[in-house]
Amino acid sequence: MTLSTALKTGDLTALPSRRDEDWRWTDLRGLLRTLPPAAPAHDGEVPAGPFAGLADAEAVFVNGRRIAGTETTSGVVALRFVALADQASQGASHALVVKPGESLVLLESHEGRAKGYVSDVALDIAVGEGASLERIILVEDDAEAINVVTAEVALAPGAKFAQTVLTSGARRQRIETRVSHPGAHADARLDGAYLLDGQRHADQTTVVTHAGVDGTTSQLTKGMVTDQARGVFQGRIVVSPGADQTDARMGHHALILSEKAEIDAKPELLIFADDVSCAHGNTIGALDEQAIFYARQRGIPEAEAKAMLTVAFVGEVVERIEHDGARAIAAAWVAKKLGSPE
Repeated sequence: MTLSTALKTGDLTALPSRRDEDWRWTDLRGLLRTLPPAAPAHDGEVPAGPFAGLADAEAVFVNGRRIAGTETTSGVVALRFVALADQASQGASHALVVKPGESLVLLESHEGRAKGYVSDVALDIAVGEGASLERIILVEDDAEAINVVTAEVALAPGAKFAQTVLTSGARRQRIETRVSHPGAHADARLDGAYLLDGQRHADQTTVVTHAGVDGTTSQLTKGMVTDQARGVFQGRIVVSPGADQTDARMGHHALILSEKAEIDAKPELLIFADDVSCAHGNTIGALDEQAIFYARQRGIPEAEAKAMLTVAFVGEVVERIEHDGARAIAAAWVAKKLGSPE
């Protein structure tokens, strides 16, 4: 059951619902009563993306159609999915292969420059033996949009995959990443940050399946919700039989800054092997009132103090971004979203 199937066939029964365990907090069937018409082709100018000037090459999808792009498997590549049609539906898919021994930085942006659209993006990513990929995803959807982004990532022995998701949510939004991990000294890092206000919703779901010996995974997700927003974190690490000496760590930590905001978290470790080192942690709370008090004693207004503390809280995720330019843009994005001086 997927949104992409519904967009292709028009069959709303293909939509996931709260009866599906992995979708119980991101119900699409109960929300979508009809599908909007397909987005028209766009042949005009496209505004610059959030990572403008950082990439060696760029692939651009507008309203679900690829309008520009050059193929490369190394260096720095911008991958943009832009919505420019109001009340329309769009679907796009893209495959990316990083060849053995090569290194790629993927600056991926999902840009909601229209109102009330429905979008589905499917990515198929393969990272070759000894290759490395850093994927930085910045998602800025319209408040009334529905957006699902799904990535299937296959790692070869000795591959390195690092990912950071930054999002401000939508009416319904799900960013899902599934990693096939071979062990064999491959390494995966999956990080994320969600900053939600109004009635926005963001679902960050990950599944990492370790299939062989000597693999590592680290995961850190941090979030903030206020007003009537809802954050969802689902992280699952599976250590298959025979995947001994796996080292897997997962942490999700979030702040709730209003009484009507909500966070649903489900971190899971499914371990079917011996001689492993695995752990997960999950904390949900409020800002430190004592820290706010001390800041106000030093003449800092309460709103600014809260923004500064939240920026520092989320900053740990941003600091783990390896690409300098992307890290700077991510830090500026977080500061702007939280109303804090950069």
